[in-house]
Amino acid sequence: MPEETRHKLISQDQIETLVNRAHSLPRRRVNWNLHGSLEDPVHRFLNVMLRGTYVAPHRHVTPPKPESFVVLDGEVALVQFSDSGEVEVVTRLGPATAPRVFGIDLEAGVWHTLVVLSPVATIFEVKPGPYVPASDKDFAPWAPREGDPGVLEYLAGLEVRAGLGRASQ
Repeated sequence: MPEETRHKLISQDQIETLVNRAHSLPRRRVNWNLHGSLEDPVHRFLNVMLRGTYVAPHRHVTPPKPESFVVLDGEVALVQFSDSGEVEVVTRLGPATAPRVFGIDLEAGVWHTLVVLSPVATIFEVKPGPYVPASDKDFAPWAPREGDPGVLEYLAGLEVRAGLGRASQ
């Protein structure tokens, strides 16, 4: 009898399953947690995102948590903001970027969002746990939250800043 499986494979089949699921969800993205529980001290997960998903700008300050993003497939822009909401840095990430930049390690407390530039992006993320929904993210007061009026216009502006105009979609 085989031993209990103590691993999770990150396979093309698994990613395709997640992509199909993301297409069926209103948020146009889905996480697949590799960690065992929300209380784990280190969270590792795949985040499969479709173009047009909106991740409200946020930071992790209570408690301070750094994040690492590695783009396995597709292309995203990680946008960093000042405290007043001005775009400070746009970093394109993905295997096809030129120059090739696969990922980024972001220090705790930095205002940021991800903008999907390809039809689909698969991102491996790591950040400290535990996950406490009430305090995990400090959402930016100067940006719309998911579902708010103005999300599409705000996202379109971020896409332009990242080098993707609405006309090229």
